[in-house]
Amino acid sequence: MSSTPRVLLILTSHAQLGTTGRTTGLWLEELAVPYRIFAAAGAKVELASPRGGAAPVDPKSEGSEAPEVRAFVADAAAKEALATTRKLADVREDFDAVFVVGGHGVMWDLPSDPDLARVVAATWERGGVVAAVCHGPAALVGARVDGQPLVAGRRVTGFTNEEERAAELHEVVPFALETRLRELGGRFEGGPMWKPQIVRDGRLVTGQNPASSGGVAREVLAALGGAAG
Repeated sequence: MSSTPRVLLILTSHAQLGTTGRTTGLWLEELAVPYRIFAAAGAKVELASPRGGAAPVDPKSEGSEAPEVRAFVADAAAKEALATTRKLADVREDFDAVFVVGGHGVMWDLPSDPDLARVVAATWERGGVVAAVCHGPAALVGARVDGQPLVAGRRVTGFTNEEERAAELHEVVPFALETRLRELGGRFEGGPMWKPQIVRDGRLVTGQNPASSGGVAREVLAALGGAAG
């Protein structure tokens, strides 16, 4: 890992929870925890989203009392970064790692976003690290390398079908994430509901749920330290 690795955190721009009339977006813990871990490690962290500008935050995640979330909310620079995300279409430079933040909003805009697929594929092909947590792996369903899905044949996790049913959103989301990752050839490894579950397959790092956010970020740093895959 270089002395100052560059990490791109990718966020959703989608704020509507299907046709429920409720709002959604990114899950704040899944942004705040990795952001602070990467910053503490000396990384240069940037935020991007499909539309650019302010990224929507799921209101259900804003009341978290987790220390990292409270610290993020109190950090003027972090709040400014969230309010002024870069547009994914404008991201052309190289990053050492990309990390897709979860939240239900991801399920609607990132799976089919061509700029997201381009950035992920380019990062992977350069030998960079690709990571995602919770619903974030939905962004990987459109990413292809050498004509094949990036997840094909690789160990991966994400928000499970069981967790989606427990959240009572299995009939709201456009597809079941666990099912889709399996259909694409991913070797899905789910753990107990709501418990940390981090899966690293070389330079691909995924986490199952919000509780996995810190573990995924730390595995990204470990992968930047020299592991290949």
